[in-house]
Amino acid sequence: RSRLPACAEEGDPEGAPWDGIIVTAAAPAVPNSLREQLAIGARLVIPVGGRGRQELLVIERRSLTEWAETSDGAVVFVPLIGEEGFAGPGWAVRRGGRA
Repeated sequence: RSRLPACAEEGDPEGAPWDGIIVTAAAPAVPNSLREQLAIGARLVIPVGGRGRQELLVIERRSLTEWAETSDGAVVFVPLIGEEGFAGPGWAVRRGGRA
């Protein structure tokens, strides 16, 4: 099953647990809200890092409290915008990019 939530940065907690989550926008860190939505044995694939370069991380949930993290290398994605993305101080968003 698959679903695209209205606010992608938060995932879809009501539909969780998920067998896999793929994020196609760069995040400054792995959002805990997405980690928590993984089923045990499931994977989250997400680009993590700065706006100009990220690492494509694969996070596997091993238990209720344990995750394994590996990198599939350097990538460049558009930024994830929102509370757990690039929206903190200094990242005001306007049309055309960073304010």
